[in-house]
Amino acid sequence: MNDAGFKLHRPFVPAGDQPAAIKKLVVGLQRGDQHQTLLGVTGSGKTFTMANVIADYQKPTLVIAHNKTLAAQLAQEYKDFFPENAVHYFVSYYDYYQPEAYIATTDTYIEKDAMINEEIDRLRHASTQALLTRRDVIIVASVSCIYGLGSPKGYEAENLKLTVGDELSRTDLAKRLIKVHYERTNADLTHGTFRALGGTVEVIPPSGREIYAIRIGSRGIEEITELNAITREVVAERETVFLFPAKHFITNQEARRQAIISIKKELAIRLKELERTGKPLEAERLKRRTNYDLALIREVGYCSGIENYSRHLSGRNAGEPPDTLLSYFARTPSVKNSPTLGVLNDFLTIIDESHITVPQIGGMYAGDRSRKQTLIEYGFRLPSALDNRPLTFAEFKNRVGPTIYTSATPSNYELKISGQIVEQIIRPTGLVDPEISVRSSINQIKDFVAEATSEIARGHRVIATTLTKKMAEDLSAYLKDASLNAEYLHSDIKTIERIKILSNFRRGAKEGGFDCLVGVNLLREGLDLPEVTLIGILDADKEGFLRSAVSLIQTIGRAARNVEGRVILYADRVTGSMKTAIDETNRRRAKQVAHNQKHGITPKTIIKKISDISESIDNERARALADLVKLDRATYGGNTRKIVKEKEHQMREAVKELDFETAALIRDELKLLTIKTKK
Repeated sequence: MNDAGFKLHRPFVPAGDQPAAIKKLVVGLQRGDQHQTLLGVTGSGKTFTMANVIADYQKPTLVIAHNKTLAAQLAQEYKDFFPENAVHYFVSYYDYYQPEAYIATTDTYIEKDAMINEEIDRLRHASTQALLTRRDVIIVASVSCIYGLGSPKGYEAENLKLTVGDELSRTDLAKRLIKVHYERTNADLTHGTFRALGGTVEVIPPSGREIYAIRIGSRGIEEITELNAITREVVAERETVFLFPAKHFITNQEARRQAIISIKKELAIRLKELERTGKPLEAERLKRRTNYDLALIREVGYCSGIENYSRHLSGRNAGEPPDTLLSYFARTPSVKNSPTLGVLNDFLTIIDESHITVPQIGGMYAGDRSRKQTLIEYGFRLPSALDNRPLTFAEFKNRVGPTIYTSATPSNYELKISGQIVEQIIRPTGLVDPEISVRSSINQIKDFVAEATSEIARGHRVIATTLTKKMAEDLSAYLKDASLNAEYLHSDIKTIERIKILSNFRRGAKEGGFDCLVGVNLLREGLDLPEVTLIGILDADKEGFLRSAVSLIQTIGRAARNVEGRVILYADRVTGSMKTAIDETNRRRAKQVAHNQKHGITPKTIIKKISDISESIDNERARALADLVKLDRATYGGNTRKIVKEKEHQMREAVKELDFETAALIRDELKLLTIKTKK
């Protein structure tokens, strides 16, 4: 554990409204305010303000964002602010997989996608393990962190502590690893797998990229070495290592035995109900599936969809809320690292863009229950599957402690429940809200193309917002035909790909990216794009969710990070929502301009490095391989083609010896070398 607690790296000192906001929020926490709201305009540095609050409050912190793109961006920002502390990105399965469902009208069963994104799974394990071992932890999560996760008590109890000198044979170690769901392999090691090579067992924990090479002799564990997973260079010699289970849903043998008995009882009752109501097909379907799952749980302790039996495995009663990520916060060690459990609710919760995030948290329970009820009705799941669910909003509120809501447009809920509303209108950069103009929607595309072309020629970026995904795709294609480097972005695009698209947008066409981004709703909240100088809001007078006052204010705010930012509303009439948005923007702008004039401040465009969490994910392996290539070049005198030939020979020889681990490593190195050779 980091005894020093949170240590904030301050690249700049608080300015504008930030000092006052930080002081008020910290005072609110100290006097016991359970709810506070930070009303901060776009670009006012709300994340930096909250980082200062975290550093002063010195407690584990959960940051909840309403979408995965924003969560990834926030995780990167907090990593920069707290480089010496544990900052993790947690996204629940429901963000990445097609959940199990049944469509009765077409008799279509949609099986849950069992293909796990290894990197996301690793990040999830890193988050939970950090919470169980230290207090200087910030977890940035999507709202689906309120879904069932598996008992932290079982997860913590089943971790393996291995120490040099332990009397343990290679076979015993393998059995213990398999018991906590590590997979044995003879091929490339990935997280949550292990392999035995002579007297050494190599294992990669589910949360990391390092290899632990555990050498075992006649008297047990003789040596534990931490290796770089790519180069296999020695990182450190370890006296002790802790290996947490490879899966979150973990139970001991006795708990599994009791769970199997309980599941069988429920199955017998449910089968009688289905047969009594004239549903023999559903009964047979449920019987086959449940018995198959029971056989897997009995033999290997795990099955696909095991979370649907979580109530039985954890010993909970029907209707009781499941364990979630919040349960892991309740088990963080005390400040002095004593073995006692953490105090429930003894952590800070920050709800980012709360006007969107709070309603999402409140709405997840009903949607999940509707889907599960259909599965139960048609014999795909037992009724207890209903207890594998997200928390209700009331349950969520009972499981979090002091909460700070941040938004440029907080809803009535936050305003009503908060002990204080802290305004952050003045930006540290002196930037003011953008100027707004209203133009006719007739020929709006032609007008936007002309304006966009002018801005791009000056090295800037532009955004166009549409009402539908199809419109975004069509407009992107049209702009490309008009010789603009444009791409569309909407919720159908995969998460990591969305992050990459935004990074390429910031880079611009001159650096291999593009200049014009076309999107719908997800372009609004929290996206930090300081290169944008023009936003065109098409069909601004079409009243509705996407053109409400809140949505318009949020969209307008995207242009507030650049001193030349401006917004064009294309409309044939000024709606009530447009008037509210324009008036509020002008109110804030007047206050900002007056502050700048009073203090002699010249506004400056935000300068922010282009980095995101996906870059570290994608580039880490390449960097390690590059280091390996440097070693080879030192050996072969920089003759890349000679290195390639030698590596090809080494790879073939490794395959002949059935040493596929070495062959795979050389294969990856060859890919990098081949690219270098072509250049």
